[in-house]
Parts: sequence; structure tokens; C-alpha cells
Amino acid sequence: MNYQDIVYEKNNGVAKITINRPKAYNAFRSLTLREMIDAFYDAWDDNSIGVVLLTGAGDKAFCVGGDQKDRDSSGYTGTGGGLENGLGLQVEGLHTVIRHMPKPVIAAVNGYAIGGGHVLHVLCDLTIASDQARFGQAGPKVGSFDAGFGSAYLARIVGDKKAREIWYLCEQFSAQEAVEMGLVNKVVPHDELMKEADAWCQKILEKSPTALKMLKYSFNADSASIEGITQMAMGSLAMFYNTEEAMEGRNAFVEKRPVDFSKFRK
Repeated sequence: MNYQDIVYEKNNGVAKITINRPKAYNAFRSLTLREMIDAFYDAWDDNSIGVVLLTGAGDKAFCVGGDQKDRDSSGYTGTGGGLENGLGLQVEGLHTVIRHMPKPVIAAVNGYAIGGGHVLHVLCDLTIASDQARFGQAGPKVGSFDAGFGSAYLARIVGDKKAREIWYLCEQFSAQEAVEMGLVNKVVPHDELMKEADAWCQKILEKSPTALKMLKYSFNADSASIEGITQMAMGSLAMFYNTEEAMEGRNAFVEKRPVDFSKFRK
């Protein structure tokens, strides 16, 4: 597959997937997710690959979620097609392959990890962050949400109260704060991020692949029921996108004006 929105590299047992839309802060569109899913499955099927590294192009962003400019009242409709639950984005498919693939996935967060991009790093097995990285949710600000893994699994990691704070307030927090709440494994100076990520990959490649696979399955078993919740959540999100309330959030973001949800509380 000739990729447009990602860069996919394989070298000495490591598969590296880089979201390559730096001008859009690595926001994803339908095509981006299709390409990522394809690359993840290729890494899954390649027995020479022992670990996958996920990162973003440039110095500003890991990923800031769905590209709001590619969204309308029927969901995301940009290049690539591929409807899933009516969203126009194969979000659930990407989440599933990251969790199910029998190899560790490491997120190297080089900048903003916001919205759907924040969910991606949460789903990865391990996260290494640059000291310049920023984390947070944005869904309720732009008329969107992830009521599946993005919220339920997040609560497993940081605790219920903290997860609610992240979603309800939509405030950003630093890499150091992310480490303190158990959301990130390690923070390193920005210029050392990829060196550290490569070092972790090499340490993983020294381990038994079968042992790692079974450990990953065991870790995932406790939260496996969230998959059913995710299917319901993505279906409800598709219906929500058809509402005026959802479009107020999206339009305010695109038009760079203050959002006004007050009329929807009457």
C-alpha cells in the first residue's frame, strides 16, 4: 500500500508508524486511519517484527484527534471512505488492532496528544513522552466524545475521579503531570525522545515473544468488556453528529470563535 498520511518503516525487528500530517498537528482523517490499520496489521503478520513504535511527524504534535475540517453533520467524509458505525472513521478498528496485536506497542509522544490522539497513546502498551508534550481531551469542547476506551479504559489507568476531570474540564496537562498520574511511563528531554524509544524497543526485542504475547493478552483481559461499550459508544456518537449541538462545537472550532452550548441547556 502506498501511504499518503503515514510513514511506515521496518528495521531490525521494530515497526515504526509515524502519523505524517504535521501541518494539521497530525490530526487524522479517514485515510489516515485506514493506512494506520493496514500498517499495524502488516506488523502483526510479519514474524520478524517484535515491537511497534507509534509517533507523530514534526516537533509540535503526536496527534490531536480527528481533523475537524474534515467533519460535517454526517461524520467524517474526507479522502479514503470506510464508514464504521456511521462515523466515516475506522476509529474502533484502529483501537482494536492496537489492543489485539500480540506485540507491544510503544507511543513516543513528541508534542500535543489531544482528543482522539490522547486516546491512541492511552491504548498503547507503553508511553514515553518528550518534556515538551502536552496531554488532554477536547471532545466536549468540539461536540464529540469517546465513551468507550477513551473514557472507561482511561479511568482504569488514572482513576475514576481524574478521568472525569480530564473529560469534563478539557484542560491540558504536562508530561510530568502525566507521569505522576500513571498515564505516561517516562519523560525525557525532547531531543532524546526517539533515542529513548529505540532503547526501549531493543530491550523488548531481547524478551520472549510468546511470553510478551501472553502477558499482553492477560493485561487486556480485565478490560475486554469495554469493547462492547465502545461499539455502543461509537454508534451513539454517529447519531450525535447529526445534531445541531454537535455541529456548534465543530463550527466554533473551525471558525475560531468561542463555542456557545448555552441554548442546548434550555
